[in-house]
Amino acid sequence: MRVYITSVFVSDQEKAKEFYTGVLGFKVKHDIPMGPFSWLTLVSPEEEGGTELLLEPAEHRAVAPYREALKADGIPVTSFAVDDVQAEYERLIGLGVEFTQNPTEAGPVTVATFDDTCGNLIQISSYQG
Repeated sequence: MRVYITSVFVSDQEKAKEFYTGVLGFKVKHDIPMGPFSWLTLVSPEEEGGTELLLEPAEHRAVAPYREALKADGIPVTSFAVDDVQAEYERLIGLGVEFTQNPTEAGPVTVATFDDTCGNLIQISSYQG
């Protein structure tokens, strides 16, 4: 068993697609129209056959309270691995990304958290083990 697709609920798929590709550097794998939304998945350009990230429309009634509670408590909805959190933090700050947690060391892991502009906090992390 392995992870094939994981999802992040987004308030606007097109805005999310622009942010996740243009700023974060993901690549569109599928963008299939399905009524007013799309089956929109992204992959890392470093692992095009790897796990897909589904930008899921945040339409279900349970999504808003879930995301609002997580964001209010500063909890990221997911974490992306990077080689160097400090370097990625500086790159993203230069692109106007707003961080809610600056790079922080926690034992062998360094983390930072930012706002994805689509209703979520996202963590980046690197492991030095």
